[in-house]
Amino acid sequence: MRNVSCRCMVAIAAAGMVIIATAGEARAESRFPGCRNERVLPFKNLFSATFNDLKRLPSTGNAGILAIGGGAALFSHPADKSVTEKFSTSTGLEETLEGGAVLGGFPLQIGGAFLTYGLGRAFKNDCMAAVGGELVQAQFVAQVLTYGIKGSVRRQRPEGGGFSFPSGHTTAAFASATVLQRHFGWKVGLPAYGAATYVAAQRVQGKRHYLSDVAFGAALGVVAGRTVTMPGGHKMSFGPIGTEFGPAAGFTLIGKK
Repeated sequence: MRNVSCRCMVAIAAAGMVIIATAGEARAESRFPGCRNERVLPFKNLFSATFNDLKRLPSTGNAGILAIGGGAALFSHPADKSVTEKFSTSTGLEETLEGGAVLGGFPLQIGGAFLTYGLGRAFKNDCMAAVGGELVQAQFVAQVLTYGIKGSVRRQRPEGGGFSFPSGHTTAAFASATVLQRHFGWKVGLPAYGAATYVAAQRVQGKRHYLSDVAFGAALGVVAGRTVTMPGGHKMSFGPIGTEFGPAAGFTLIGKK
């Protein structure tokens, strides 16, 4: 019980620091072009907006990121078992990374997103409310993408059972980090991506995912964050494919919208 409480406290503290940093930067709207003339969506529209976000997802920029993520997954695939074994047998890493399981979880990620949105609306800070809304949208998009691919690839977890590819925790954490970075630059983005990397490391250490799972999950999260903050410009088909090396992603450019 003590370890669980400690893990929750670490995760909540990390999430709290990101929210505080977002609030602090949101006060100085004139310094951040991404926070000018923000349109705050009504609460009910946060859910329906996910469908429009998914329509905007296919773009050359997103395809490039997914291609890099897919390449990283293929490149790291041969080392999956050895890296998982090395990470999972380290007692020091287990104690250090245990908070990542909570920090990258959907309940904390979506809860932090709604909290940011709610605080922005309560204090009439359009920048903060808009960012919170986009964090919510990014989480929904991340979940749709993650579980769509998981159900298609159906890769077993290192510990057995479940679907491993890609890592949902990693996708969620990188989606949030991308939204924050695109609004506030690297001052907020750097610690946010650091937290996301921490989550990814924990998923490998905890034998919940392989290195290739978190590599592609990170790319998928970046795409989810980009999608809700900037519309795409091309139509493109995307889907998981199997190779002799393991799971990968395939893309077909159709043309401009």
